[in-house]
Amino acid sequence: MTLSPTPRLALPLLEPGQAQKEMFHNEALALLDIASQASAAAVQNTPPTTPQPGQCWVVGAAPEGAWVGHAAALAGWTDGGWRFLEPNEGMTVWIAADMAFAVHHQGQWYQGRTFGRLFIEGRQTVGPRAPNIVEPAGGATVDAEARRAITAVLQTLRRHGLIESD
Repeated sequence: MTLSPTPRLALPLLEPGQAQKEMFHNEALALLDIASQASAAAVQNTPPTTPQPGQCWVVGAAPEGAWVGHAAALAGWTDGGWRFLEPNEGMTVWIAADMAFAVHHQGQWYQGRTFGRLFIEGRQTVGPRAPNIVEPAGGATVDAEARRAITAVLQTLRRHGLIESD
């Protein structure tokens, strides 16, 4: 009986009666080390010349050298060389060079994006973009100070992408 790898991280499984089980077990641990609390030095296409064990990178869209064929994967350097982990939908990685999180979505890494909704202290702060709000204009009595304040609020909401621009 041949066991297929685990469904989420493609970790190798031990088989009954298998020789050298430690090799498969160690390979699984090396991949788990890359995936758990994932952190990468940077997103790049070229492998570094002197990586240290434990360092990790997100492979860019046009990989070169030892990374060819592993676009968008996590590349971790181990004592045994490069290990590659294919990301799952929604996987999040801290990118140290950019001091930002990257999220894997539909085969690509996106940095600085929030998908869906953002909650702060249990309250929804950002949700789907709302339609534009028309700025006040005209009227028999115009309060210029109130109009400037309302316009400033609308401009800020647009600048933050919370409502559409004109």
